[in-house]
Amino acid sequence: MAIRLERRLERSRQLEYLVPVLSVLLSLVVCAFLLLANGNNPLVAYGAMMKEAFGTSYGFAEVLVKATPLILCGLGVMLAFKMLFWNIGAEGQLHMGAWGATAVVMTGWEGSGWLMIPAMMIAGMACGALWALIPAYLKVKLNCNEIITTLLLNYVAILWVAHFIYGPWKDPVSFGFPMTKLFPEGAQLMRFGDSRVHLGFVFALIIALILYLLQEKSRWGFEVAVTGGNPKAAEYAGMSTGRNILLVMIISGGLAGLAGMVEISGIQLKLLKDISPHAAPYGYTAIIIAWLARRNPWGVLLVSILMGGLYVGGETVQITMKLPVNIVLIIQALILFFVLGGDILARYRVVFSRPREALGGG
Repeated sequence: MAIRLERRLERSRQLEYLVPVLSVLLSLVVCAFLLLANGNNPLVAYGAMMKEAFGTSYGFAEVLVKATPLILCGLGVMLAFKMLFWNIGAEGQLHMGAWGATAVVMTGWEGSGWLMIPAMMIAGMACGALWALIPAYLKVKLNCNEIITTLLLNYVAILWVAHFIYGPWKDPVSFGFPMTKLFPEGAQLMRFGDSRVHLGFVFALIIALILYLLQEKSRWGFEVAVTGGNPKAAEYAGMSTGRNILLVMIISGGLAGLAGMVEISGIQLKLLKDISPHAAPYGYTAIIIAWLARRNPWGVLLVSILMGGLYVGGETVQITMKLPVNIVLIIQALILFFVLGGDILARYRVVFSRPREALGGG
């Protein structure tokens, strides 16, 4: 008996929505066995995670804090994936955005928030966009594999930031820790009430709405979708594939750069070595979010909040139940594994057939 994959003539809409849900559930089931092997009750662990993340106003506020950079990075990655440009470089673009925003502060200018914040946003988005433009240009002009170039540029960006916080931008009174001085009040994003939820979350909601309108209501959004679905047909119809790749990556990198800006201006209030969580960096988590959301802006918003809950709940059970520090990373990796596997089954069907030899063929 031979087993082969045969492309489906039509993709099932039910499978489109069922695959992400089943992917999350299956990842939790597999992770439950790992928790049992570690001597922990998975139901108790999952219950504690949900209660901490969504059971209190403080916990939910922290979920929104974590979700903010995830939404911005996820929207950027989603847009690139929509065109089938595999941007794996959101983490590096986030770091460059944080660096660009910090550069505005390090000039010594201490204007009001009405001037400082827009200047930091523009600088952060510009640096993220320029960093994303490098692999886009290499793809268009030299046909370089964007997975490799975007991934490797992440490390360059992280080391670039490290050079400055260990060197020229290091705070002389930081007791040896690599960080800049505290940002002035005009460079700090406004927070809501007593929580740490800041204005960056509002930015993320507005951008999600704008991207939805661009994707669904504009000619350019139609061109991006057509180019991602069938590049040859797009070129035959007179659409500029190269131009759209460059533009998509400018926006994608700019959104990741904005994520870096709001993270340091809204939460950290200085430039540190670890802008993203060490166990599960925001830029890499955005890849999972974009796939789970089926490249839909509102889906990115929902999945980012769920992932934010995973961050907050995971941090709690690591302390209270003494779980491994990488429990969140394991769950995310399993989710991505099942999402990719499920996506294959959504595009192809499994066909069982007898080998030709057994049928008397040549």
